[in-house]
Amino acid sequence: MVISMKPLKTKISITLDDPVLEQTKRLAEREDRSLSSYINLLLKAHLERMEKNGADGAKKP
Repeated sequence: MVISMKPLKTKISITLDDPVLEQTKRLAEREDRSLSSYINLLLKAHLERMEKNGADGAKKP
């Protein structure tokens, strides 16, 4: 029997501007996700875009 494990997660504490937090909460709720899960999704997408465009954020030719 193979038991699959979820990836390990690290707890952190962050400070967000109130409007950013409120908008993010609304969007997470709209997609039926927890706030933590939604922020993780946003960060992954942003990091993928940064990798695609180069680490400094400048678009590759």
